Amino acid sequence: MTLELANVTKNIGAEPHIFETSLSFAPGRFNILLGATNAGKTTLIKLMAGLERPTSGEVRVDGHNVTGISPQKRNIALVHQFFINYPHMTVYENIASPLRVAGMERAELDRRVRKAADVLQLGPMLERRPQELSGGQQQRAAIARAIVKDSTAVFLDEPLANLDYKLREELREQLPEILGERGSVVVYATSDPTEALLLGGYTALVHEGRITQFGPTSTIYRSPANLISARVFSDPPINLGHVEKRGSNIHFGTISWEATGEAINLRDGKYTMGIRPHHVSPTQPAEFSIPVTDRVKITELSGSESVAYFSLEGSDWVSLSAGTHPFEVGKEHEFYLMPKRCFYFGPDGTLAAKGSSDG
Repeated sequence: MTLELANVTKNIGAEPHIFETSLSFAPGRFNILLGATNAGKTTLIKLMAGLERPTSGEVRVDGHNVTGISPQKRNIALVHQFFINYPHMTVYENIASPLRVAGMERAELDRRVRKAADVLQLGPMLERRPQELSGGQQQRAAIARAIVKDSTAVFLDEPLANLDYKLREELREQLPEILGERGSVVVYATSDPTEALLLGGYTALVHEGRITQFGPTSTIYRSPANLISARVFSDPPINLGHVEKRGSNIHFGTISWEATGEAINLRDGKYTMGIRPHHVSPTQPAEFSIPVTDRVKITELSGSESVAYFSLEGSDWVSLSAGTHPFEVGKEHEFYLMPKRCFYFGPDGTLAAKGSSDG
């Protein structure tokens, strides 16, 4: 089964919310919608699931127009960020509910429910009711109910956002395998670039109601087609600066380095350079790097990572690194910029070159 958006738009009042979009999703792999909050991911899922009707264009399944068909007739499963369970049913009954509606034989129903419960660590809770569970446990029950049935399409709208870190990590590994085995079209919305990379599959980058790029997740991460795509696929935000190529060198204010990779063949001229925060290190990396020094404005410690915000050549920059580092707000600190990790964008915002041929 294939799921396709064909020239779909969606207006809210007179204002466009989803601009003309054409996408085709294949079964047996993860298809990810990655974008910031309010970028349009949830609306796209609602259009595909039949919860909203497009202003123009068609939603197609295996080439057939299903735009006017209700969600109940489409054999889909949908999991929202905020869990939805039937409060009068036990966890077992919640998970089993779509299978009972389908008239499944009791033994097979029981086997599927218990397998889904085991995957989502709900085995000891099957006889409880939703109000007896934590928020994370209730969300796991909602996910189990979605994966237990043989849906032709499964839509997951930031389903792991309210779960604890350890369970998120486990489910990120398990969900592609669990859902990929079923041959369903799987569409997963997230605002977390790291989550998209961990899930793999194919990713559509969503920005202000437009798809800026679609393709294998690792490929579009390594080669963002344009500056907008690079921004969508970076958290913290990608560092940007105005540079000039002159001869064999790249000049960034008072800093310069020899062009590498694809950048060697750039024409002389002005470009926007971008480099992700984890390629601006507070300690000297093994690969060639350019030392820069500036005053630290803000620092953040998050688990096993350190973040430092500083200014560089008139622009606000950020460094993201593993471990904890002795940053002092207001004090100067040396950082190391890795030229091979730079992207260079032309005046129109399209990718002109990368600092290395392998991304």
